[in-house]
Parts: sequence; structure tokens; C-alpha cells
Amino acid sequence: MLNGKRFSFTERTNSLGLSSSLPYLPISLTYQNRSLDTMALLDTGASVNVLYEIGLQLGAVWKEQTVPVQLSGNLARMEARGLVLSATVADFPPVRLAFAWTQSRDVPSILGHMNFFAEFDVCFYRADLAFEVHPRVK
Repeated sequence: MLNGKRFSFTERTNSLGLSSSLPYLPISLTYQNRSLDTMALLDTGASVNVLYEIGLQLGAVWKEQTVPVQLSGNLARMEARGLVLSATVADFPPVRLAFAWTQSRDVPSILGHMNFFAEFDVCFYRADLAFEVHPRVK
């Protein structure tokens, strides 16, 4: 895989004071004319991309999003609606990503199989606590 970009895992501390290193990816999300730089967790076990209040920060209106999305696992009780955004990782060309947008503030931005991992290949280097992202060749 050529032309990848390498990132370090990010040290995070939870509400109990426990810290861990996780693969958070810096990503720029755009909706209509608003953009926001954020960090999103790469989650190889997640079926979908998940977003929370960032949708509001980008100017999306909850009531205008009419596609319901059923979440599973510990997010199953959360109401979610589909929201499509333009996403830019590093200096790669922007891609369109579909998100399950929930109003919960307890949910981090998550990048999952539908459709982040359909757009990018990711190699994890756990020994180095790093990962590399490559746009998928189509």
C-alpha cells in the first residue's frame, strides 16, 4: 500500500481515571458549508460510523434527518438518524461517509465498517502504538 499516512495512538483517560491508548484519527467533517476538525475512534468491530453532537455543530437539523438507523450493542437504546457528510483524512481526497447520528453526548465519534473501512484500508502496528491509513484503490 503506497501513499499512506501514519498516526500514533492517542492516550485517553476515562471518567474513572483509567487511561488507555486508542486509535483516534484526526478527521475533518463537512456538512453543507460548515467544517469541523475532530478526532474519531477507529473501531473495527463497529458496523456503522457513529456521530453525536458534532452534527449540530455542523448545522444539521435533527428533525430534517428522516432516515432512522438502528444501532446495536451498548448503543441499541439510542435513537439515531442517518447523516451523510464529506470527510477528509490528512491530505487524501475527500470522501462521503454515512453516519448514524445520535443525540447522546456520551458517544464518541466512531468510524466503522459502513462505510469508513469501505473507503480506507488501515494497518495497525500495536507494538509501535501506531496505525496507517490508506485510501482504498477503486
